[in-house]
Amino acid sequence: MSTKDLLLWVVVPYVCLAVFVLGHVWRYRYDKFGWTTRSSQLYESRLLRWASPLFHFGILFVFLGHVMGLGIPESWTSAVGISETAYHVMAVGIGGIAGVCTLVGMVLLIYRRRTVGPVFSATTKMDKLMYAWLAAVVLLGLWNTAAGSALKLGGEYDYRLGVSVWFRGIFYGHLHPELMAHAPIGFQLHGLLAFGLFALWPFTRLVHVFSAPVWYLWRPYVVYRSRSPRLGAEPPRRGWERVERPRSGARR
Repeated sequence: MSTKDLLLWVVVPYVCLAVFVLGHVWRYRYDKFGWTTRSSQLYESRLLRWASPLFHFGILFVFLGHVMGLGIPESWTSAVGISETAYHVMAVGIGGIAGVCTLVGMVLLIYRRRTVGPVFSATTKMDKLMYAWLAAVVLLGLWNTAAGSALKLGGEYDYRLGVSVWFRGIFYGHLHPELMAHAPIGFQLHGLLAFGLFALWPFTRLVHVFSAPVWYLWRPYVVYRSRSPRLGAEPPRRGWERVERPRSGARR
């Protein structure tokens, strides 16, 4: 194992993960008011109505596909009766569709941010870097899906026996940098840029991923009670107000 392989496939991932964790802690402690997406829906909603669902649902399925492909060993899927051919067809089909949806949604978001004046004015340098970096990761992922499927059919490379084992080893403490050293260049670049995105994550608007209002699911009901009329609570009306006559026999 060379020093370069140790640096790229062991040191860099651990440094990026450390920045990911500590960066979120720092951001939450010192920039709570900046922990937001800085929504621009008020400026423009026509493009956002299409771009946002395409991007968010697409990236969600991409994430779930990576969880299954990288986190679940091949022996586990085989044990439950999923053949390698079935897994491959499912991964390429669903992963390809999800990746295309993510890319189309991202293109629309970038186009909207560039062409709508108020949205562009609210765009920071970190936003531009984040979009460029994320686009590179998605494009490389799509390329690996297409090229990897062809390589898989040729029997030349199986990422589940290479990249996946290396990735899980980072969290298990069983390091296998030699597996990434022999992986195709597309998978190597995708892995490096993905970990770089983790390091960039805490300092961008991507932090809103961890701000989902999940606690709403078990929040108690909000009780609304009507208030009794108060003096001066009635809004003023123009003209004379009608005065009701006292009932007959009522005490005066």
